[in-house]
Amino acid sequence: MIGISKLYCGAVEPGDVLRYHRESGKLPSHLLQFSKDKKPVVVWNMSRRCNLKCIHCYSSSQNRVYPDELTTEEAKAMIADLAAFGAPVLLFSGGEPVMRPDLPELAQFAVDHGMRAVISTNGTLITQEKAKIFREIGLSYVGVSLDGMEATHDRFRGVAGAFDAAIKGIRNCREMGIKVGVRFTINRHNVADVPAIFDLLEKEDIPRCCFYHLVYSGRGSKLIEEDLSHAETRKLLDLIMDRTRDLFTRGIPKEILTVDNHADGPYVYLRLLKEDPKRAAEVLELLKMNEGNSTGHGIGCISWDGEVHPDQFWRGISFGNVRKRPFSEIWTDTTNPLLAKLKDKRPHVKGRCATCRWLDVCGGNFRARSEAVTGDIWSPDPACYLNDAEIQIKEAL
Repeated sequence: MIGISKLYCGAVEPGDVLRYHRESGKLPSHLLQFSKDKKPVVVWNMSRRCNLKCIHCYSSSQNRVYPDELTTEEAKAMIADLAAFGAPVLLFSGGEPVMRPDLPELAQFAVDHGMRAVISTNGTLITQEKAKIFREIGLSYVGVSLDGMEATHDRFRGVAGAFDAAIKGIRNCREMGIKVGVRFTINRHNVADVPAIFDLLEKEDIPRCCFYHLVYSGRGSKLIEEDLSHAETRKLLDLIMDRTRDLFTRGIPKEILTVDNHADGPYVYLRLLKEDPKRAAEVLELLKMNEGNSTGHGIGCISWDGEVHPDQFWRGISFGNVRKRPFSEIWTDTTNPLLAKLKDKRPHVKGRCATCRWLDVCGGNFRARSEAVTGDIWSPDPACYLNDAEIQIKEAL
């Protein structure tokens, strides 16, 4: 994650991070990306079933019962292991996690074991009653996926009325005092709605929005040609920075982040270098702490059937199954050559990545995109939009 509000607008300073000694167990949630120990945030796709039919779904979910999901007791054993291992956050995802009846019980179990429980949802099933239950559990955050305004969103979600239902779910969370935010996956068919999403954040008093770059996996793999061009991506980042700055200037600060393309970090830095060199130096320090993409290191994924993946998008690779070995053992077993390499990608990346001056800042970016486009895990990420002049080594960083 690249915190636009944190970096560009100064919502976080280096001293804010250092005050907590950068230990994930002590850092507040909004600073976790700067942790030094990189205990993994774990995404658990607790169910594959979903009530919508999103065209970019990375789990290719449908509204039907899928076999072989972890049972409630198996899930509790997994959560207990994650908590003992020191994983700071468990993100309950799907499919649609609210469709699984034991979600409240398992979220409560995670909270009781000292973890932060977060839900990633389409929002359509969050009634006032469910929002009240989530508040009583002590959920840290509910992220609701929107793909644009009503017409765009309903087309992407494949169900009429999905937008209105999601907005109602957001309002129900807000009324219950739960921190809630928007998750927006960008592509050519919805990028024009980004300004309206900023307007929506202000109108509905939504405190947070994550803009996700497209990752080519699941049904999203069919959208490779629908991703933004490099020029379009740069234009989008400028727009996001401009709109975030506008909110801060008008005294309506929001937490705005971009996700799944760590070229965004150097891009923010290079813009600040022209506008505010002092702030640029502070941003560079924060980017070095962040270390960029942490697939297989600072983030991991467990599927509904217990398979452990490098992240929630890279589902073609499994390091093991929590039914056979605890996640903590699987995640630290560097006899698996790919897992070992993902924990330090720098010696293995090829092409322009290998000689890029931002390698320590972006972490080699997304290997899943490289594999999807070229078949080579270690080839350059095709979504990196920095030009050759911007990545050349010019001075010590």
